[in-house]
Amino acid sequence: MEPDYDAIIVGAGFGGMGAAIELKRLGHGNIAILEREDDLGGTWHVNHYPGLAVDIPSVTYSYSFEPNPRWSQLFAPGGELKQYATDVAAKYDLKRHMEFGTVVDGAVWDDDAQLWRVTTHDGVSRTARYLVTATGFLSQPHVPDFPGIGDFAGDIIHTTAWPDGRDFTGERVAIVGTGATAVQLIPELAKQALELTVFQRTPIWVVPKVQLSIPPQVRELFARVPLTQKAARLVSGSVLEVLMVTGVLHFKQFKLGNKGAALLAKAHLRNQVGDPQTRRKLTPTYDFGCKRPTFSNTYYPVFNQPNTHLETSSIVRVEPDGIVTEAGKIAVDTLVLATGFDLWDTNFPAIEVIGREGLNLGKWWREKRFQAYEGITVPKFPNFLSLNSPYSYSGLSYFTTIEGQMKHMGRLFGELARRGKTTFEVTEEANAAFLDDATERLDSSVFYSGDCASSRSYYFNKSGEATLLRPRSTASTLREMGRFPLDDYSYR
Repeated sequence: MEPDYDAIIVGAGFGGMGAAIELKRLGHGNIAILEREDDLGGTWHVNHYPGLAVDIPSVTYSYSFEPNPRWSQLFAPGGELKQYATDVAAKYDLKRHMEFGTVVDGAVWDDDAQLWRVTTHDGVSRTARYLVTATGFLSQPHVPDFPGIGDFAGDIIHTTAWPDGRDFTGERVAIVGTGATAVQLIPELAKQALELTVFQRTPIWVVPKVQLSIPPQVRELFARVPLTQKAARLVSGSVLEVLMVTGVLHFKQFKLGNKGAALLAKAHLRNQVGDPQTRRKLTPTYDFGCKRPTFSNTYYPVFNQPNTHLETSSIVRVEPDGIVTEAGKIAVDTLVLATGFDLWDTNFPAIEVIGREGLNLGKWWREKRFQAYEGITVPKFPNFLSLNSPYSYSGLSYFTTIEGQMKHMGRLFGELARRGKTTFEVTEEANAAFLDDATERLDSSVFYSGDCASSRSYYFNKSGEATLLRPRSTASTLREMGRFPLDDYSYR
């Protein structure tokens, strides 16, 4: 049976776009990219709250094969990332393959026809030889179920559904959460709110941000001599690599490096916050790297302002006119939820995927441990590529992960064509060996050799395993993704 498409890609963010570019390069041009939102860009389309910016230097947070000489700052604002996605889609003619406002319910492998049957919320069914899920790691917003939250009389705003132009002047605002999103948003809210209460459950490590504007002359140089931007990317990537690989993944061997990063963050806090009690509340009790740290020069100073209050008491309930904590009631007009994303309950996978023998991927992961060979394929799921999988995230830039997976696809599909076959499936032996190796390597990481007990980090799944990051250097990851043993797959 001939399918409707060579491949269906779920998600039109940078991961899905990278997969589409690689598939088209490999000769699979009949593709459909199904996206639930009304435009492309993934998280950079959904998120547009005040202060939004990338927290990785922009020369690194981009495709290496598609450098952008137009970044205005070292850490580009969110709007520029959205524009970059639009420009890349135009250059590689991707938008004509995209269907927006299309919510995928699930996909089932048809072993007799050797294809995937994908159903969408509107009842339409599509078939494809290959299925690629590119739904992102942070795509399912988490909304806390505080008692009484449904009775709150004011506005409740989640950061993923930000009302552009919203003015908070004269309002008593409460924000729940102090993760990377909140670190960017809180200084902006404090500029307008009459009173701002920050509800913190777990403090975050914050280090100084070297925020520099990129002068027009430098941008022109990047455009005329691309090698200069490649050199800047190399320097930026190397610094991030040292931070990630030595300080986090090789914590056992390089504890001093990790402690040095923590000391830098503590000095930054001490230099920017005057009140000792507030500093104590803002100081993490877990090791640096257990939870993703962030960069900011404007977050800590907010807590010196008379209109901003740090609240660490647990929320008991929400009432129509405020929030009741263990320490008392706080009057609130508007509630902002910077509560992040539901990573492990609803995002692995984000849709129902049924493989051979009726195997449900979500249930299998939860019953048999989260796992994926090279962070991209799973046994008993033929012709399936899961881009946001366990052990897939490499380095600190998501684009490292994307390009490694593109390399893997190129080698895999090349061998498939050489053998004259149409179906691939990773062997259970190869998958088990990869899982054992990843588990062993992670033993040296801060996640298992450090103190992460109080971090409440999304790096850990419900079983307490840190199964999100690939425990390899960027260079090693890219090398392995392009050189894995071809016999680790079976071909039909």
